[in-house]
Amino acid sequence: MANSPEEIHKAVRNIIIIGLILGGCTIATVLLSYYEFPTHSINIIVGMILATIKAAFVALIFMHLNHEAKLIYKILAFTVAFAAALFLLFVFSSHDPLVFSGFYESNQ
Repeated sequence: MANSPEEIHKAVRNIIIIGLILGGCTIATVLLSYYEFPTHSINIIVGMILATIKAAFVALIFMHLNHEAKLIYKILAFTVAFAAALFLLFVFSSHDPLVFSGFYESNQ
């Protein structure tokens, strides 16, 4: 915690800067919803990247995770890997070869 007026002023300035960055990312997200990339998948990827950046700033600065012990980063790495695996499972589920080959229709 801040013990002097200078440290408090510096902390407030950092919070204002992070708030402006988050506001800019939010504006970029809204503008992204009006812009159409060549494929809809690129829109989703760019939106997820912006959301990840915003979540990282909130977690690191406002939740003070940037001052935590190394264990929290191991837990967060596991969480990110687990979330990525869930996203990949969702993507792979739409490409099920049994569904596209007509296997389900021919056996019913």
